[in-house]
Amino acid sequence: MQKDIITKKSVKILLKGLSELLFGFEVRDINFIDKELQRIEKREADIVAKCKIDDKEEILHIEIQNDYDKNMPNRMARYYLDIDLIYPDIPIRQYLIYIGKKRCYIKDRLEKRGISYHYTIIDMHTIDCKELLELDTPESLVLAILCDFKGRDELDIITYILKRLYTLVKDSKRVREYIEILEILSTNRELKDKIKEAEKMIRTTRYEELPSYEIGLEKGIEKGIEKGMEKGIEKGIILGKLEMAKMMMKEFNLSVKEVADRFKLPIDELNRYLKD
Repeated sequence: MQKDIITKKSVKILLKGLSELLFGFEVRDINFIDKELQRIEKREADIVAKCKIDDKEEILHIEIQNDYDKNMPNRMARYYLDIDLIYPDIPIRQYLIYIGKKRCYIKDRLEKRGISYHYTIIDMHTIDCKELLELDTPESLVLAILCDFKGRDELDIITYILKRLYTLVKDSKRVREYIEILEILSTNRELKDKIKEAEKMIRTTRYEELPSYEIGLEKGIEKGIEKGMEKGIEKGIILGKLEMAKMMMKEFNLSVKEVADRFKLPIDELNRYLKD
């Protein structure tokens, strides 16, 4: 099994969105308790958290599964008992989120020799991506990459997801976090090359459509004209382009060559400006 298909950090970032979008309830006051459960297998995707659900304290266990495992019901039952031994008075909710490309054949129950145990399986591939896209939150957009595209063009869907992430998430660091998760998940649908293609297209030809472009353009021209009063308007316009290029590099994680080509600036001159 590919154990690092989605990292624990990624699941933690998406947890609030996961619960609301997939489970139908809101999670608050999340306190991860993985380290307290020493006997549970230390797999990156396992999440065990003490939290508030409908204002009541509960334990939420989420397991991310990428392929078929006939022993999954036994493993989930063992997880349940491990948690219950430590927190016998707190209700436990268990979910297995199946993100594999093939049909899910994992059983959601264990029935034998007097044992009757059940947990919930959510198969992402059975969900129409349109449902999550229409919710229009960063979490829903990222998770949509795992859903059924229903014959829609893959590049169109991915480009839309990236553009909405840039629009909805104002902090560039957080945007990058969501895009990194999207890239990780895309490997499970063999869409990594499509992600790269869409990112390149947005970066090189379409960031004029993003809200930060207009703001950056205004600041760049303002600074260029200000200096242009001293050094000549033509020089001021060049300085405006240099300032804009600098801002776009920071905002969208672009290379020197990408912004130099976009703004028709000599690379040497741009490098000198960046060092000043």
